[in-house]
Amino acid sequence: MRLRGTMSIDQRGHLLIGGCDTVELAHQYGTPLYVIDEAALRQKAREYRRAFGHYIPGSEVIYAGKALLTSAICRIIDEEQLSLDVVSGGELYTALVADFPPERIYFHGNNKSPSELAMAVTHRIGRIVVDNLHELKLLQEIAAALGAEVKILMRITPGIETNTHAYIQTGQFDSKFGFPLGTEETMAAIECAARRMPNIRLMGLHCHIGSQVMDLRSFGLAAEYMVGFMAKIRDELGLELEELDLGGGLGIRYRGDDEPPEPEEYARIISQTVTSACSELNLPIPKIMVEPGRSIVGEAGTTLYTVGAVKDIPNVRRYVAVDGGMTDNPRVTLYQAVYEACLANKAAEEPRDLVTVAGKCCESGDVLIKDIMLPPVEPGDILAVFSTGAYNYSMASNYNHLPRPAMVTVYQGMSEVIVERETYADLIRLDRIPPRLAASRKTAAEITKSAAAK
Repeated sequence: MRLRGTMSIDQRGHLLIGGCDTVELAHQYGTPLYVIDEAALRQKAREYRRAFGHYIPGSEVIYAGKALLTSAICRIIDEEQLSLDVVSGGELYTALVADFPPERIYFHGNNKSPSELAMAVTHRIGRIVVDNLHELKLLQEIAAALGAEVKILMRITPGIETNTHAYIQTGQFDSKFGFPLGTEETMAAIECAARRMPNIRLMGLHCHIGSQVMDLRSFGLAAEYMVGFMAKIRDELGLELEELDLGGGLGIRYRGDDEPPEPEEYARIISQTVTSACSELNLPIPKIMVEPGRSIVGEAGTTLYTVGAVKDIPNVRRYVAVDGGMTDNPRVTLYQAVYEACLANKAAEEPRDLVTVAGKCCESGDVLIKDIMLPPVEPGDILAVFSTGAYNYSMASNYNHLPRPAMVTVYQGMSEVIVERETYADLIRLDRIPPRLAASRKTAAEITKSAAAK
């Protein structure tokens, strides 16, 4: 078991994160529980800023909100002087309500609605990353109606297929995202944005090749392609673009044998590639931006569960059931993701039992970890699953009408709630019963009163 961030094991054999006993956290806040190691999150953000500031002065590190976005996370990212990318009106609203500086917000997405674009323009966010010609025309209409100038980047698909799951590849030509690199249609859209749309100011280009990518050569190749395309735009259209956003996608450690590159290596490859390509093509070095969402927050997250049933099927398998599952972590079902875990209350004990960790959803496929070695497991044990900071809470659901978990930060021995646990009442808060169905039925209050009396 490889510990992450500020994790340690105390004299009782309990797992500590941020100086907090995870067993006590589970008892205090209940389970499932998302735990964010704030010091680890901040440390990774600083590593990125330091690395890119050293290798590429004037560059910008943009946190990808889709990995994990709450009001408190927005405040932390702001304090660490990172910018923020959002992909929906809801994410934009969260950032604005959290008082994140709008000039440091980048708005992505392949099908932004008119109301979402109007919100972005009204609040004068930093950049809108335009994904297609329909959006470009719509944005010009909205900006003109509001009397605003909008700074944009054009999203380009560079034609690179990365070694990651097919569902999180985004840079290949056959993609719902962006304008294909170098086509006549893409060149026409760029010229249109730069010369025929008075309320649009084209600042540069954006690309994103995928997520959970471990091979830095993919990022170097993307940078080389994009700089080459910027030179083509200069040569054919006479436009020198100022900015190049190379997206994100750097992988994290889910399993012990994962060896993700460090931010310093990533920054060095990007710097060397961009500098060399610009020199060769006699192109001014653009402002460089990157969007390392998962790799900032992923390993900072741990999910705590309480073990319920332990079921043995002789000569087949031992199932350990926990009080969460695919509702709080759908990545296993979606991407066949693999996780490591330990028993938080037996973290110092030798793992010697092979088990499969199952969730509580009414699906045979609700398995969190298949075949993991743990100490002898008993009902009531606390299971800690590592590296759940990215795309767990963000993708959580209420399937089977399960309330979504609470989330806490741990920092220097102190824990604080940043997302309250949903209640059963939250599950039906938006339900409505038409009057024709409401006659002679007990209210929720009456049912609660009756149940209490029994």
